[in-house]
This record gives sequence, structure tokens and C-alpha cells, in this order.
Amino acid sequence: MHPEVRKLWKNCKKMEKCKNPEKLRFHQLDILDKNSIKALHDHLEAEHGGVDVLVNNAAIAFKVNSSEPFGSQALHTMRTNYFALIDVCDILFPLLRSHGRVVNVSSSCGHLCHVTSEALKKKLLHEIKSVEELSALMNEFVELAQDGSHTKGGWPNSAYAATKLGVTKLSFLQHALLSQDAIREDLVVNCVHPGYVNTDMSSGKGPLTIDQGARSSIYCALLPPNVQEPRGQFVWDDCQIIDWGAEKRPPVLSNKY
Repeated sequence: MHPEVRKLWKNCKKMEKCKNPEKLRFHQLDILDKNSIKALHDHLEAEHGGVDVLVNNAAIAFKVNSSEPFGSQALHTMRTNYFALIDVCDILFPLLRSHGRVVNVSSSCGHLCHVTSEALKKKLLHEIKSVEELSALMNEFVELAQDGSHTKGGWPNSAYAATKLGVTKLSFLQHALLSQDAIREDLVVNCVHPGYVNTDMSSGKGPLTIDQGARSSIYCALLPPNVQEPRGQFVWDDCQIIDWGAEKRPPVLSNKY
């Protein structure tokens, strides 16, 4: 058994020991495999008839000292963190019921302050109006990354950060689209910065516990019906709505609230 699969299996077993294990269910999902996503869709439809909450948390990040060429890092990270997320949403969004809540996990590095080009900021903040336009821009980053010219275009020198810029903007676009749904009411999409959490991705350096890191996601997932806000917004690790286009991002939380 692959070490990561073994670890996942052990974590599932731990979760089964929660207070209400009879209400806890697991299902295999590979977000890079559309057939796997469709299988989850069919399972959810057959077993539950629909979906009330969708939290898109899956992502990868290469280590700073990775020997993988940056162009390759950009390709694989964008495919996983951005394009696979779109595939999941395209397939599962039809299952959302009225008052459904979608939470896309972004990052502090998905704030526009990390973009050094005013033209690129303007494009992300104001000019891009569709998912198709955004996806074309994300592909443009990947192309620039192949010869290392991405920073000249104003992009951060981090494939992970570039993907999270995409996830953040995508969340706003998705919310706008779902708000126009003629049948289902009160569908809400928000994105969150969970904080710097003590996980494998942070190499155990994050000051927040996993429970603390889940705070903003849980907050957005459990928003009451017809809530005024947040709706199509960026929620920080302290559950406050932030300005994506501000010159500086808010500070991130320590392990104290």
C-alpha cells in the first residue's frame, strides 16, 4: 500500500471514532480523474439525493527546495489546484440544493497584493468576467513559467500562489453564476484563507492546529439561510471578510484568537 494511502486510511479510522460515527461516511475521490468525480456524483445522488455543503480543499504545493523544474511545478500545480477544482464543481454543482454552501479553500498568497503588475491586477480584479477568460489567464501563467518569464508578467514566483489567485477569482465568478440559478435559491460560494496550519503541506511549521485551520471553512459552510454576507467574498482565517484588491493583506493569525 502506498504510504499516503496508508496514512489516509489511518486518518479515516480515527475519524470513525468521533461522537457520531454512524453519520460519517467516506468515498474515494481522485480530483484528477473525471470518472472518479462522476462516481462520487452518482453515489451522492443515489444515497443523499443532493448536496448541501461542498468544501474544495484538495491541493498540492511543491517544497521551496524542490528540484522539479518550475515549469513542471506550474503545470502540475495548476492542473490540481485550479482546473481539477473546476471539474469537481462542474460535476457536483448540479447536486446542490437550495441554500447550498460552497467553500473554496484559497490562501493568504491568493491575495492580489502578491501581484506586482498593475495591468494583471486590473485584469483579475475588474476585466475578467467569465470562468473561460480566467482559465485562459491561468494557462498563460503556465506558459510563461516554462521559460521563467512569469515574474516579468507580474505573477508571484510561486506556482501555488498563482493557483490560489485563480481559486479566489474563480469563487467570485462561481457565486455570480449560481446567484442566477432560476430553480435553486440562496446558493452561496465563498473562498477562505484557513491560516498557516500545522500540516504536511507546511512541513509542520504552521502555528495553527487543524481545528483552528478549519474555523473559517466551517463558518462559511454553515452560513444560515439568506445570510446577507459573506456572499461571493474572501473570508480570512479570523472569519472576517477582506478586500481582495487592497494594497496589503491582513496579518495571519497566530495560535491565539
